[in-house]
Amino acid sequence: MVDWHLWGDLHKLNHRWQVMHPGKSWFQDLPSILGLNDLWNGKAGLAMEILITQEQIQSRIAELARSIEADYEGRPLSLIGVMTGSLMLLADLARSIQLPSRVGVIQAGSYRGATTVGGVLYINDTFLPDVAGRDVIILDDILDTGHTLSALKDLIAQRGPNSIRTGVLLRKIGRQIVPIEPDYTGFEIPNRFVIGYGLDFNDDYRHLPHIGVLAEDPE
Repeated sequence: MVDWHLWGDLHKLNHRWQVMHPGKSWFQDLPSILGLNDLWNGKAGLAMEILITQEQIQSRIAELARSIEADYEGRPLSLIGVMTGSLMLLADLARSIQLPSRVGVIQAGSYRGATTVGGVLYINDTFLPDVAGRDVIILDDILDTGHTLSALKDLIAQRGPNSIRTGVLLRKIGRQIVPIEPDYTGFEIPNRFVIGYGLDFNDDYRHLPHIGVLAEDPE
């Protein structure tokens, strides 16, 4: 049940705040008032700096979309996102590409928790759609050693696609082992542990709209 007296008091407080601070809302400024900006931005307990802003990400995705449209010249696509880190990229790029597209996902990974050292690669293709005869673009959040993207490209090639290309949001410099070249790259970044826009730290912080780098890399 709504407490209308409390609701009325909150609106009176908001009105007074707007009189004192024109153009601002008490509700929007509540995190700052309470000193909760870091928690609100997903940074509580973490020393983090923004490496790539939300605006830079969206601008680059728009550029990649135009490049893909030019390369495929109206042909329908199958966009396959690598779970879970690429979901933000997959959603935003799928909306930006002005081509008929099917969207699917495949699960792959070798990292757990805060580790920066990969383990045994696992692949779950349960949700991989039929790609036979299709032009496929595999989308991943980050190119690190190259093992994951290379293995996924080999696996999907066995399903009879017309063509396969790859795209990554981030390419980490100094880590690559497998010689695979993405067809589409958003940004090159230094060898640092990054979070946000789908990338996680202990499965948190994927929701951040930007890419942040931790002040100290986790072991």
